[in-house]
Amino acid sequence: MLTLFFFCLLLLLFILALRAKVGFYRSSNVEAVASPVSRALAELVAIAGGIYLSLVLLVSFLKISLPEVIAIGGLMVDPLAVVALVIALIQPLVLGLWPRLKGR
Repeated sequence: MLTLFFFCLLLLLFILALRAKVGFYRSSNVEAVASPVSRALAELVAIAGGIYLSLVLLVSFLKISLPEVIAIGGLMVDPLAVVALVIALIQPLVLGLWPRLKGR
């Protein structure tokens, strides 16, 4: 049950982040060679990879002891990869809301 909830939450965040990125690309006046969806997906993967590498370096530098895998429901996942993916999915949503919050 927890695994299903986690995947539904992750899928919802993925869809919302992808829609926010596509909206950003559609509103820009730059001529796109690739579709907005493919650009948004490539950028999300690149951002998640960069965050993951940064987290690995930070954990290594600070000599923090973390488990190699954690169990979420019945699924074994890398904790740093999950954190990187969640941050990468939340980032475009925060960027979309920031101008509205800043204007108040």
